[in-house]
Amino acid sequence: MKFGTKAVHAGVEPDPSTGAIMTPIYQTSTYVQESPAKHKGYAYARGANPTRNALQKSIAALENGKFAICFSSGMGATDAVIKLLNPGDEVITTNDLYGGSYRMFKRVFEKYGIKFHFIDLTKTANIQPLVNDKTKLFWLETPTNPLMNIIDIKACVDIAKKKNILVAVDNTFASPYLQNPLDLGADIVMHSVTKYLSGHSDVIMGALVMNDEKLYQELAFIQNSCGAVPGPQDSFLVLRGIKTLHLRMERHCLNGKRIAEFLNAHPKVGKVYWPGFTDHPNHDIAKKQMRDFGGMLSFTLKDDSQEKATKLMESMSLFSLAESLGGVESLINHPASMTHASIPKEERIKNGLLDSLIRLSIGVEDAEDLIEDLTQALAKV
Repeated sequence: MKFGTKAVHAGVEPDPSTGAIMTPIYQTSTYVQESPAKHKGYAYARGANPTRNALQKSIAALENGKFAICFSSGMGATDAVIKLLNPGDEVITTNDLYGGSYRMFKRVFEKYGIKFHFIDLTKTANIQPLVNDKTKLFWLETPTNPLMNIIDIKACVDIAKKKNILVAVDNTFASPYLQNPLDLGADIVMHSVTKYLSGHSDVIMGALVMNDEKLYQELAFIQNSCGAVPGPQDSFLVLRGIKTLHLRMERHCLNGKRIAEFLNAHPKVGKVYWPGFTDHPNHDIAKKQMRDFGGMLSFTLKDDSQEKATKLMESMSLFSLAESLGGVESLINHPASMTHASIPKEERIKNGLLDSLIRLSIGVEDAEDLIEDLTQALAKV
């Protein structure tokens, strides 16, 4: 089944009681049982809900996986993966990482004895010196947030499998439309469903997808025990959003390319971070493991001034200054003070995340209007 067909149909069946073509919102906290001795099916909505189950089947299909588990946020999904580990275990991850993930790893889980190594994963040769008997997880993010670095998923998997190390990939920026890490050998795919999967800036949700049933059972136990579950209304909204995922992603990619090329040619722009450029680091890997290059990009000004970057962001009209990404509307973001504020400044600067860096989430508006908005804002700095 092709992706567009899966987006519309996977996991969704007519309601057996009414024939409704859209999955009903099962707004209930509990389910009536026939007898304590004959319990089967649904019991309590923290454990399972029919609307959520339909969504989980849909997301699993999009990632070519057997199992999916939805959580109340992307961080709830990430939290569940780290809870697979024990004190003394070690994790290798990228030094260009979403600020919320960095904050969780450093400020929540390190105090429980889990060690995290933040390294440049664009060069897989950097991994081997850190691998030891305590290494239990590679946490990858590609493209990375916000510098759009590309990590070779298959190369990391090849290293991990020799040592029985789990590989988890945050696939939020690419979406399953552009990239399927399970097909490259990853064990777990994480999505902030809030972003492209939902696509309309009206839901907070996360998801994990995997093929291994034992791993699925372990993560489902953590979800049920710790309770970070999404509600049926949000599950319904994401099911509706997924039906147009392929159409939205086509437009995000087209608009992203137009705007990346416009910025790259602008005399006031310094560097543009977009994996579609042939001189972008690991562009060849992006070409191999992605189907297109997406609608996310970052850039700096030639005059590397936070004051001018702030002036530009305040001058935008169609681009809204806001956190998050992946919605139909275009957003502009200042990582140093917003999404990555939890990362110490010296760490950010060392990894290339300058105070003047601006991140764009390109929406599905007309590209000419977006370019006009950028043009007038750049004229003011």
